[in-house]
Amino acid sequence: MVESEIVISEDLVRDLLRDQHPDLAGLPIREVAGGWGNQMWRLGDALAVRMQRMDTSPDLQLKERRWLPTLASRLPLPIPVPVRDGAPSERFPKIWTVMTWVEGTPLDHGSITRGDHAADVLAAFLKALHVEAPAEAPDASDRGGHPKECTEGFERFLRAVDLGHFAADDIRAVWDDAAAAPGWEGPRVWVHGDLHPANVVVAEGTLAGVVDFGDVFAGDPAWDLAAAWVLLPAGGASRFFDSYAQADEAAVRRARGLAAMKSLFLMLMGQDGDRGLPGGKPMWGPAGRSALERVLKGL
Repeated sequence: MVESEIVISEDLVRDLLRDQHPDLAGLPIREVAGGWGNQMWRLGDALAVRMQRMDTSPDLQLKERRWLPTLASRLPLPIPVPVRDGAPSERFPKIWTVMTWVEGTPLDHGSITRGDHAADVLAAFLKALHVEAPAEAPDASDRGGHPKECTEGFERFLRAVDLGHFAADDIRAVWDDAAAAPGWEGPRVWVHGDLHPANVVVAEGTLAGVVDFGDVFAGDPAWDLAAAWVLLPAGGASRFFDSYAQADEAAVRRARGLAAMKSLFLMLMGQDGDRGLPGGKPMWGPAGRSALERVLKGL
């Protein structure tokens, strides 16, 4: 059995806890739907076990262990905070982490009905996150570059997705404008890097928490500003940028292009899910199409 085929069961999670954190082993355990690189198991009411699954490297969880306690102390929304480390073993040869549970419904299974409130909450969260990072903060990996450095990936998504009523030329025009925008010239700031509907949770019609910081890096905040279109309902982007109040025209252009690419990615994952392909997410298709509609309409 290759590592990616390891079956993670409730019994396995409980056995690992008995071996390494026996004081937690008696808590109720239940699987959390979703996840790809990692699988989540709810542990009691306040904790979760994050099990490395498809991710081939422990680096993403190690980043979360290193940096989330520092970030959580100054962010206005709950984020998961590591509280116990799980080491590889003969039973499970990958790392795993016990983290605080962030209450709410993932946005890909929920909705935002209080759009103005959510826009203000997202702006406040990102203003608090987007501060200068220390020199030892991680650099970007496959995410984080200027849009012009990501054109190959954009074109691959554009070719792979069934666009329906969307016109490829309209989408490419948004991307070309982002690729032509000036780059980020400010300090390296903290960036979540992967804000999409499965990585935020909602409650009472608005944003209630942010999860999955495995891609966190220091660099261009435009990668997070794309969330104004990807997460918020129609009209939310304009309200967001007014509230955020620290994005220049170039950052908005880069962010809008990145939002187009992220929308195509969501559509592709939804398409794969509709076809029953491994890793596909049927719920992501509608989210991606709605986001692309908002991107093409601008603010």
